[in-house]
Amino acid sequence: MSRKKVTIAELQQKKQKKEKITMLTAYDYPTARILDQAEIDTVLVGDSGGMVALGYESTVPVTMEEMLFMSKAVARGIQSAFIIADMPFMSYQGSDERAVDNAGRFIKEAGCDAVKLEGGSDFASTVRAIVRAGIPVCAHIGLTPQTATMLSGFKVQGKDAEGARKLIQSAKDLEEAGAFMIVFECIPDTLAARITAELKIPTIGIGAGKDCDGQVLVYHDTVGLFERFIPKFAKQYLNLTPMIRDAVIQYKTDVETGAFPGPEHMFTMSQEELDKLY
Repeated sequence: MSRKKVTIAELQQKKQKKEKITMLTAYDYPTARILDQAEIDTVLVGDSGGMVALGYESTVPVTMEEMLFMSKAVARGIQSAFIIADMPFMSYQGSDERAVDNAGRFIKEAGCDAVKLEGGSDFASTVRAIVRAGIPVCAHIGLTPQTATMLSGFKVQGKDAEGARKLIQSAKDLEEAGAFMIVFECIPDTLAARITAELKIPTIGIGAGKDCDGQVLVYHDTVGLFERFIPKFAKQYLNLTPMIRDAVIQYKTDVETGAFPGPEHMFTMSQEELDKLY
């Protein structure tokens, strides 16, 4: 029996029942199929795809069209998981009207179930506008990669009392604005635990300790497909890169030595038909 489509109500019930929510990123059809077959609850089409799949140095250059392209591919591979798409840098910051229009494209054109955007209390009005348009929003606070330069780089956020208070307030403002879920990235575990306990909506941690309602990681980090760096918060369950590299080297050798293709990889025609050519 195939799994039913995961809904927001089910994700909220998981929080109430203290059942952990699972989330991984995907940027293409085959990966999406694997995650869905593994019964991951939520699949995030992250703008991190700009780095791990498109080769950018950061998430900032990723465009709406690139995010839509990846989101459509993922949606085609998903039957049950709840799909969330990242809104890329400058797709929602300019105005609430622009934010609503771009968010709508992920739902209408790409087949996603919700969108995610980065930012604290300053973006509560944006969240409210998108939710008012009937589009579910997942918020994201703490380390926000799109604005990492303003945060003085990829650093843990909320380590001092002032920073922690801002994150607590941001989380409450975003919940009040209508966000159905919130991602905490790179914040102290004790702070994440406190906010999680005070919110009614589920929290998803990435470098935020084990007391969040769920966890998210970048797929390429979990299976060893991104070699530029491995974040402290990531756990590598498999290291595929050297395995794939070895397979490609073996293919190259087989072609150069004539070992590939072998008889089992070829198509033949009868001698009778071959004789007719001459």
